[in-house]
Amino acid sequence: MSGRALKVEFEGAQGARLAARLDLPAGKIRAFALFAHCFTCSKDIAAARNIAGALNEQAIAVLRFDFTGLGGSGGDFSSTGFSTNIEDLKRAAAYLKDHFEAPQLLIGHSLGGAAVLSVAGALPEVRAVATIGAPGDAAHVLKSFHGDLETIRKDGQGTVELAGRSFQVRKEFVDELEEHALHEKVRQLKKALLIMHAPRDEVVGIDNATEIFVAARHPKSFVSLDNADHLLTRPEDAAYAARVISAWASGYLDAVAETGTSAEADHVEVVETGLGKYQAMIASGRHRLLADEPEDVGGLNSGPSPYDYLSAALGACTVMTLRMYADHKNLPVTKIATTVSHGKVHAADCEDCGEEMRKNGGRIDRFERRIAVEGDLDEATRARLLEIADKCPVHKTLKSGAAIVTKARG
Repeated sequence: MSGRALKVEFEGAQGARLAARLDLPAGKIRAFALFAHCFTCSKDIAAARNIAGALNEQAIAVLRFDFTGLGGSGGDFSSTGFSTNIEDLKRAAAYLKDHFEAPQLLIGHSLGGAAVLSVAGALPEVRAVATIGAPGDAAHVLKSFHGDLETIRKDGQGTVELAGRSFQVRKEFVDELEEHALHEKVRQLKKALLIMHAPRDEVVGIDNATEIFVAARHPKSFVSLDNADHLLTRPEDAAYAARVISAWASGYLDAVAETGTSAEADHVEVVETGLGKYQAMIASGRHRLLADEPEDVGGLNSGPSPYDYLSAALGACTVMTLRMYADHKNLPVTKIATTVSHGKVHAADCEDCGEEMRKNGGRIDRFERRIAVEGDLDEATRARLLEIADKCPVHKTLKSGAAIVTKARG
């Protein structure tokens, strides 16, 4: 079941608006991840798209964005440096934390891998870091430049070529890469680390993976990407990387969901995300879901509406109630399914709503529940199961009403 991608933006390190894309899974959101792309690439590179899509299938939402001056982001790339990339990453993590939930997983590709290794220690909510084709030292990217670095150091700026594209870089950019002590950042990481690298990577050699692995402390893992190229241009390579990342990170993501970053067990918290007019994030224990309105009323249609959730509550409660009864009575029930529809109707026209409700007049909410029970059952037992459905607690709440107390929250 596919999810939905939302275009968002936030302010970057130099004040420019950074273009981002939030890939949301359908249904429950297990965790949020932040993806940092390779040097001079963009958030829309094939590897980023494919990895985000595969992680969505594992209920992990992924934010990917363009660094300052690249892709759809504003700003001047030539005025940026590695420290700018790191600050952009911090801004992206803050955006997720402010509007949704802090990222628990960081993923970095190539120089983006060096960036996430550098920033992870400053993000306490992050529990796992995965790198793909990352250099063992940030300065490694200079070896891939086709240009005269000495001239850049002398004149203050110059043109270099990388992967057939020309870029203006300044002396400060070169100096930052040469001075950044990545090994010490890796040694002090204190996060679970997954290093993925292709042995035949011709842009960033496999020896870089060795450097990172040796510098890191446990828990750390290495996974070979076999015949993949540096950019993971083949969809199957990106899909494999995503499956491995998801499986590896699952234990860490589940653990943090139970240690205080979730809503309290007896509360459901609903907070606006700031995207669209109505989108809201629902936190229930360790679960994350989106609520929204359809596009025809001004929403993004990125999640079920409030009445959809109310119908879902009635349907889920019905199925669970019938399953408890069937198991208690040892009935040969193999499967139970319920569809629930909701609408507002005139009370006088609702023949099956009961005399008391029709007397009230006006428009009323009408939920229609259709129940399917599979199994070798006689008609009397099936009729009894329909009666039991009315004993569902949510059914009783909707039928009798409930007290709703509203208070200001400090």
